[in-house]
Amino acid sequence: MTDEELERYARHIVLREIGGDGQRRLGQATVALVGAGGIGAPAIQYLAAAGVGRLRVIDDDAVALSNLQRQVLFGTGDVDRPKVVAATEAVARLNPHVTVEPVAARIDAGNAASLLAGADVVVDGCDNFATRLGVADAALAAAVPLVSAAVGQFDGQLAVYRGWEPDRPCYRCLVGDDPARDEASCADQGVLGALTGMLGAMAALEAIRAIVPFGADPAGQLLLVDALGFRFRTISLPKDAGCRCAG
Repeated sequence: MTDEELERYARHIVLREIGGDGQRRLGQATVALVGAGGIGAPAIQYLAAAGVGRLRVIDDDAVALSNLQRQVLFGTGDVDRPKVVAATEAVARLNPHVTVEPVAARIDAGNAASLLAGADVVVDGCDNFATRLGVADAALAAAVPLVSAAVGQFDGQLAVYRGWEPDRPCYRCLVGDDPARDEASCADQGVLGALTGMLGAMAALEAIRAIVPFGADPAGQLLLVDALGFRFRTISLPKDAGCRCAG
């Protein structure tokens, strides 16, 4: 690392659990982010600040004025611009050592494998259940850790999935196989902007942990956030013996 990088990442490097070797691993890593929305935007900021070398941002949407209440990577001047373009420019301002791969495409079960190829970690913050299943299946098939975060109104959840391991669940162990379910968007129900920031930052933390392991292994646990009740809960998420990931 250069002297500039040593100073930039000094607070990571002095952490015994990360150190110089861990920071170098972050700089060599690729994180694919599905969605640059309420969860993806803050996750991009913290991953860029952490010095993750390559961020692949996958989103086919444009910035809307109503996004700015929670998608803090963007500003008023970005309205109507493609999110991946605005995100690329924002990361360049945050950290010139980070490369962004902007992918202006809608990810689905048909293209997920190719769009996620080569990633060391996948962060999924999309707002579509069928898309989440396609992303989860592709991450499972490629044996890539999946960090999945979701929010609704005042509630959030976060989990890390490594379902190819014999004692760890995949995303389908939690949700099952049926994508045909009613969904309500935040446009219909509303969402607390600061809560998406919290979940996005925590998703970034777990992506960093997947690259440079430290502390307790979160796979097999589901974190539930209740902002109305000022409460965090962690529940065990066992592998479903009837799930496809269990063979």
